[in-house]
Amino acid sequence: MSSEISAVEAPRAASASQTPDVGKTKRTRAWRMPGEGPTARLSFLAVLSMGALWWISTHLRWLPPLFLPTPEAVWNAFLDAIHGRIQGGRPLSEHLAWSALRVFGAFALAAVTAVPAGILMGVSRVARGILDPVLEFYRPLPPLAYLPLVVIWFGIDEAAKIIVIYLACFAPIAMAARAGARSATIEQIHAAYSLGGRYLQVVRHVILPAALPEILTGLRIAVGFGWTTLVAAEMVAATAGLGQMVLNGSSFLRTDVVVMGIVLIGVIAWCFDLGMRALEKRLVPWRGR
Repeated sequence: MSSEISAVEAPRAASASQTPDVGKTKRTRAWRMPGEGPTARLSFLAVLSMGALWWISTHLRWLPPLFLPTPEAVWNAFLDAIHGRIQGGRPLSEHLAWSALRVFGAFALAAVTAVPAGILMGVSRVARGILDPVLEFYRPLPPLAYLPLVVIWFGIDEAAKIIVIYLACFAPIAMAARAGARSATIEQIHAAYSLGGRYLQVVRHVILPAALPEILTGLRIAVGFGWTTLVAAEMVAATAGLGQMVLNGSSFLRTDVVVMGIVLIGVIAWCFDLGMRALEKRLVPWRGR
């Protein structure tokens, strides 16, 4: 009898000994969205690598200085620009102030007009039918295509430059706002109506918050288009501005001034984009969750 009991209990003991201890089990891996995580260290290493490659390629004469100046030459051009020792005799602060006024002034005008237009296109069939053909017609056009026409209509003063940059910024913001307005689910809209919400309340409290992530993305894209169009806008009778400084430097084969202006424009646009990312985290913390 005892041998039979021991024969029955032996497999149980063996299985109990093979059962892992709960306290010793490995912690379950925490899954997250693809691409999520910090990137500051990788970005720093990428910038450092590109700077090192630039320094090595110029000091080893892989490229002639006319094609790619050394970092020291670009830095000296930056110091000369600060003290007004480049073409035109204007200091860098004046060039920067004029360019910032043109780009961010046109960007602000585009933001306050394109966001309502895009939301209106997303919630109104009539507005979409009227505005969509105009927007889709001029959106693919490069600024240099309609720059002469803007100059003929508005002259060569600041109005023409701001309008050209405004048109470049308007299209991506309006398209993003329109796409964002369509991202609100029908369940959310029906829930708002079932709670007694009116049409304007649904637009304000349901559709606009749903469109906010897309709107912020459109703003980030638009400011890049604004800086891209700056050089074309400052081709027209401009005596100051980063784009004019770059064009003037290219006319005299001052590659160091050209590279300095390009780097400066890129750094300013990058800093603005970082600010928009921080604003996005505060305004739409639910995005991606």
